[in-house]
Amino acid sequence: MGWLILILVLLAVAFGVLGAVLKAVAFIVLTVLLTIIVLVAIGWYTLKHQTRKLLTEADRRIADQRVEQYRHDDGGELPPPRDDRY
Repeated sequence: MGWLILILVLLAVAFGVLGAVLKAVAFIVLTVLLTIIVLVAIGWYTLKHQTRKLLTEADRRIADQRVEQYRHDDGGELPPPRDDRY
């Protein structure tokens, strides 16, 4: 594999297009790296969003279970949302 690259570089030098070849290779490499970085960032934010959504749903279900348990224990009435005695 190394010989093939060396031959291609020597051919580019011989024809005087080494600069164009290097620019094309740099463009391709940078495009691939940027694509990987963008995909990783999208995956990371998607994972964070799904995790936050899952935790919010779990908290809601736990709160609903506590309310249902309270209603079954005390006859069905919830306490007032705030204390107005003072």
